[in-house]
Amino acid sequence: MLSAALSIGVLLALLGSGAAGTAPQGCDIPPQELTRMLQILERSVAESEMPNPSVLLAFNLAGATGSNGRQHLLKQIEEDAVKRAQKDMSSGQVALYTLALLSSCHDPRHVESQGHSVNLLQVLEQKTHKEVARLEEYGVPLTTLYSVGLDVLALCLTSTGDYEQDAIILAKQLLNPESQIDVDTQAVVALALECVYNRTKLHDTLDLLQEALKEVANSFLDKQAEGNGVIGNIYSTSLAMQVLETASKFYAPREWDCAQAFSAVYSYQLQQPMAVAQALPALVHRPYLDAASLDCSVVAVTIPELPLSPSQDTTAQEGPPITVHYSVRNDLKGKPFDFSTTVSVPAGSTLLAVLQAAEEAKPKEFSFKTKPTSWGPMVVSIHGLEGSEADRTFWQFFSGADSLQEGVSVYKPQDGEHIRAVFSTY
Repeated sequence: MLSAALSIGVLLALLGSGAAGTAPQGCDIPPQELTRMLQILERSVAESEMPNPSVLLAFNLAGATGSNGRQHLLKQIEEDAVKRAQKDMSSGQVALYTLALLSSCHDPRHVESQGHSVNLLQVLEQKTHKEVARLEEYGVPLTTLYSVGLDVLALCLTSTGDYEQDAIILAKQLLNPESQIDVDTQAVVALALECVYNRTKLHDTLDLLQEALKEVANSFLDKQAEGNGVIGNIYSTSLAMQVLETASKFYAPREWDCAQAFSAVYSYQLQQPMAVAQALPALVHRPYLDAASLDCSVVAVTIPELPLSPSQDTTAQEGPPITVHYSVRNDLKGKPFDFSTTVSVPAGSTLLAVLQAAEEAKPKEFSFKTKPTSWGPMVVSIHGLEGSEADRTFWQFFSGADSLQEGVSVYKPQDGEHIRAVFSTY
């Protein structure tokens, strides 16, 4: 196995030779931080309940194709795609699987596993058509605009389907003054529009996409200035950085202070695997737009095995007890309810531990269910009331008046904090 210094040195050399464009000075990921983030992804493959295409995509874009976890994950992705793409996956999931396989130099048109196969692009084209038809008729897609952005990006990179027409619809969504679109969604849609902008020859389409990309890119610069490097929240910042790295012609003559954004991301010392996977492409200057153009003949790079850092040591001693106030409320569906309780959990506990303590103390009021996602367990039901894509409802968590930006398995409440779960719509 390569030593840590040699391994990362080779990796940075490969990144420098293969990245699109030149990374701005002062905006390169420190080798130690790159090692730490790749190790988190490596461990996550063994620990995750479900294969995560975003992790495979990050491995490939970071050039870490020699990772044992990456090889295992690629096989899992292929198996899962064959089993579930047609029946159980949303369009956005199919798009991510497509991007992950493209970045692995595997043909998404013919994915094989255990004697069966699936054409992911055919499935993606069908699912995207349904999303866009719903978007045109009702103003909202079947799932989310974020998913449709991923769909169009994957279709564009593979030159499949009606991606140009779909991009026109997405651009109009971005430019609609009544649209309330979050930074994550704006970023993913902008990446899709960039792909189409670079491929289309239709002048009217180019003008529309240019207007939308100029609007988004400049708004990201404004948000970064207001947030001292953060664009939206720390997780959306990573996606917005991909846009700012690749869309300079749309915000020129303004300049992007990339060092400020990089510093903001580093300061959070991201630990959650999905957050790391989402951040790495921007940090190594290999955006999702590069997924279909990687050189898979490049010599593989290994990830050094190092001990867990104290923040990753799951056997660390629990802290003294803290008190957390927890309430659940529904005014949207069926019989309204509003319950409150106070629980005691060890300091450093996650929000999931708070929910478990509340359920144990008062199961009738605070029962809940979760399902595994790429961001960890997601609360889908509380007090028997389940969120639904059909009616666009979900359980949203707040600390006081602020919506939480981390999942229940990551967010750690403080002593005396009031956490609210509110049945909401999107």
